[in-house]
Amino acid sequence: MSTLNVQTTAQEQLEQAGTTGSGRSASTLFGGHDNTLRQTVIAIAADHELAEHESPGEATLQVLIGHVRLVSGEMSWEGRAGDLLVIPDARHSLLALEDCAVLLTVAKK
Repeated sequence: MSTLNVQTTAQEQLEQAGTTGSGRSASTLFGGHDNTLRQTVIAIAADHELAEHESPGEATLQVLIGHVRLVSGEMSWEGRAGDLLVIPDARHSLLALEDCAVLLTVAKK
């Protein structure tokens, strides 16, 4: 059993995101392609986004740092540090309204 500090990982990923052309960086903390449950810290620099994509199963997004907008079709939801957003089972995108880090939790179908 190991212990990870999610906030430290979020800060590290946010620093890395600022140095990439895509404005994004991510680190999987638990799980992976062979597991049902996966938790990943994703950092996105302000005004960058994760383009529209499908969700592989039930998923939530916990905002650790910053301010984000989750968009699915005509609907959108904003989240700030401390908020938990339920990701719809539909195509969606994520926009960083300011530098942000989120914890994505996915339970694959």
